Amino acid sequence: MDAIEKAIRNALEKGNAEDRAFRERVYRSAFAALDRALQANPGVTVEVAIKRRKAIQAKITEIESEYLPAVPGVAPQIDAPAVEAAAGAAPAVEAGPRASSPAVAVDGPGQPASDAPRSRVLPVVPDIMPDATLPGAPAIDMSVPASSGAATEVAPNRDERRIRGRRLPLTAIFFTVTLLAAIGIGLYFAMQTGVFKTAAQLNTAPPEAPPTVEDDDFTPADGANAPAKPGAADQSRDWINVFSPTDPTHVAAPSDAKAEVMKDDSGPFLRIQSGASGSAIAFDVGQGVLEKLAGKHAVFDIIARAEDGKDTQISVDCNFGELGDCGRKRYAVGQQKNEYLFDVKFPDKHPGSAGTIAINSDFDKQGKAVDVYEIRVSVEP
Repeated sequence: MDAIEKAIRNALEKGNAEDRAFRERVYRSAFAALDRALQANPGVTVEVAIKRRKAIQAKITEIESEYLPAVPGVAPQIDAPAVEAAAGAAPAVEAGPRASSPAVAVDGPGQPASDAPRSRVLPVVPDIMPDATLPGAPAIDMSVPASSGAATEVAPNRDERRIRGRRLPLTAIFFTVTLLAAIGIGLYFAMQTGVFKTAAQLNTAPPEAPPTVEDDDFTPADGANAPAKPGAADQSRDWINVFSPTDPTHVAAPSDAKAEVMKDDSGPFLRIQSGASGSAIAFDVGQGVLEKLAGKHAVFDIIARAEDGKDTQISVDCNFGELGDCGRKRYAVGQQKNEYLFDVKFPDKHPGSAGTIAINSDFDKQGKAVDVYEIRVSVEP
């Protein structure tokens, strides 16, 4: 008697083996034990698992046949499809009640005839799925020895292609509708914003008459209508000098930057040139100047121009110590002398030390220079 048969028979002896329901619970318990043993041994291959299922199925069929009655004149029959189907799943048992004794035929009055041919009908073993818990069934140990070969996971029988085939049309329809909606919205906005209109269609302003010069046009000799020069309107302001090229000692240039006092027809100026690292040239703002600005709204004025033939962009940063800073400013500087203003609202506190105004002569780091004529500040009334 092998281990499988012995385990099942021992379990049957622990209850009423004549009870069909009890036998089914034992068979289910056997298959459940086999499944647990297979799962606990990852080295068991699919082929080995199928063989062990067929072996336990054959033993269950053999044992169950002992509880079936003998049927005269019927050849043994086995439901082959059901048996083969059980190779990949846990089996169930279909068995009838056990008869007490076989039937005997009689040839004549009082004379028993020879025994009629008899045979046992092997039970049909349908698919029995092992339950997680089997109340009333004895526990069965169905250990599976480790087998050579890599473990193989048996995936459920699912037709993924059929599933994907059902979902694909919905996905394609949704994608197509979304794409068409996006194209339609884009075309609508393009038409509304005039992307497809010509320059003449976009120009809806009335036509301008070409400028003409009449013989009696003139400029008054006193220059009353002449354009104001830079800074002419601010001559009445009380300016405080922060930097003058006549005193360049309050200017600090890093090692890769340059600061040189120069002079031409426009007057003296300090030509500054930031280094390749983008370092800035610092102009001191004295502590006495900051004390006058504390708690007030001040306007700073940088009078500068770009080097001949080299327009540039400068950036300005401030550090006023306890009074804060001015944020970063950025200006486009041309070749004409001009004023570059920014305002600062100072808190009402003691500055404690001097401050600085740092100017980077070329924001794009191309080595361009700027001529600084003056830096001054005034207080808003």
